[in-house]
Amino acid sequence: MHGLINRAIQSFVTDTYGLEQWLAVVREAELETAEFESMLIYEDQQTRKALTATAKLLNRVETDLLEDIGTYLVSHPHTEPLRRLLRFGGVTFVEFLYSLDELPDRARLAVSDLNLPHLELQQQSADRFSLICTSKHAGWGHVMIGVLRAMADDYGALVFLEHQGGRDTDAKSGGESIEISLVESAFAEGRHFDLGAGVS
Repeated sequence: MHGLINRAIQSFVTDTYGLEQWLAVVREAELETAEFESMLIYEDQQTRKALTATAKLLNRVETDLLEDIGTYLVSHPHTEPLRRLLRFGGVTFVEFLYSLDELPDRARLAVSDLNLPHLELQQQSADRFSLICTSKHAGWGHVMIGVLRAMADDYGALVFLEHQGGRDTDAKSGGESIEISLVESAFAEGRHFDLGAGVS
């Protein structure tokens, strides 16, 4: 697993629950390191043990934990660059949804060996969509629910999200399916986004 993924888990626990909680996770999971390096590659088992230990110590269902991590990745001040990357996907939430197909390729432009799940948006009607997340690693669909929920808030949109469960990853259309129902695109005032922020 890419170090950026493991680092995200570490940062989520540390920023949300404190350093001592993360060190408890390290001990519980018997991890090889307490400090993941963003640009290294780790055995998948390290990621799995970190998630299992975190869920156990926080008394959380792992799928809910993954959704929280997804929300953290977009909404926490320490992860503002990722929020900005996603907001460049479109002016509206629907435009953002359509940009998700390109997200793995855009991520590889920044980090060439980072393999995010393949994302495919399917429009069912004017206000209903399905997002198919295909990866050899289970759980990405739940992370994406957290990301989508946080981005909907960011845009001020009201949406209902439902994880439809895993699908046969050996099939051409395999993966995890997320049903997205757009109730209102301008339900609330979204967070401020300045296209030129940080540019001098």
